[in-house]
Amino acid sequence: MTGPRHFLDLDRLDATTLRRLFARAIAFKAGEHKPVMAGRTLALLFEKPSTRTRVSFEVGAHRLGGHAIVLNSRDMQLGRGETVADTARVLSRYVDAIVLRTDAHHKLLELARSATVPVINGLTDRSHPCQILADILTIEERKGDIACRRLAWVGDFNNVCRSLVHAAGLLGFSLAIACPPELLAGDEPALAWARAQGATVTVLADPREAVRGADAVFTDTWVSMSDREGERKRALLEPYRVDGRLMRLAAPDALFLHCLPAHRGEEVTDEVIDGPQSVVFDEAENRLYVQMAILEWCLVG
Repeated sequence: MTGPRHFLDLDRLDATTLRRLFARAIAFKAGEHKPVMAGRTLALLFEKPSTRTRVSFEVGAHRLGGHAIVLNSRDMQLGRGETVADTARVLSRYVDAIVLRTDAHHKLLELARSATVPVINGLTDRSHPCQILADILTIEERKGDIACRRLAWVGDFNNVCRSLVHAAGLLGFSLAIACPPELLAGDEPALAWARAQGATVTVLADPREAVRGADAVFTDTWVSMSDREGERKRALLEPYRVDGRLMRLAAPDALFLHCLPAHRGEEVTDEVIDGPQSVVFDEAENRLYVQMAILEWCLVG
């Protein structure tokens, strides 16, 4: 007997699986209706606030013919001492799949170990794989196969960046990361893994060098929710703001990506996020379709 099919991190998958997920996302975006969740219920566990993740998963479950239940920390006994394992065992008796959005990656792994239904990573402090699938779909809609492209990340080496590194290892695009050296501690395993897959991933201190000639430029908020080093990070990242001057170093048709919400004037200027190269709202829309594909993959293969 095989266990449930979880969606936890991109480095647990392969390129063929990612390509199948993109194909299904494109089909759903084109209007395909396949009620793979008819009679099924999705539990959304949110220990961190959410707009895009919550709405896109709720709408996605509904379009697939299913139903979603949203539980935050105030609704669950997790916040009152119940173990993650016990929560997983109980919810597995009620629902058909679980999405977790949490601070601690170990909670996701513990949930997956104990659940008898699929568990999906809706965001942890380590990774955000749903977001990166939406980002890659957005790039490929405009530029074709991402394998021949050069991408640049500017800012903190955070959970979104780490999932982008994993994607580089699977899909073969080159990635230049501009990040203060002081914020790189502990990220060597992700870089080593991607390079072992044959990916070209470079880490630079100068954002101008990273962005020069890039086909797409990514950034994210400098300070994540619950981050205790906010002021230190802001000081270190001040030179890493994506503004018009920096974007002009990228390829003339380069795209700008940000997972949102954005702190305008901090990591990105209005000129860039509202400019013609910005695809941030297309990214947000594509979360819906890639997550529909993920739900289908987890539930029916």
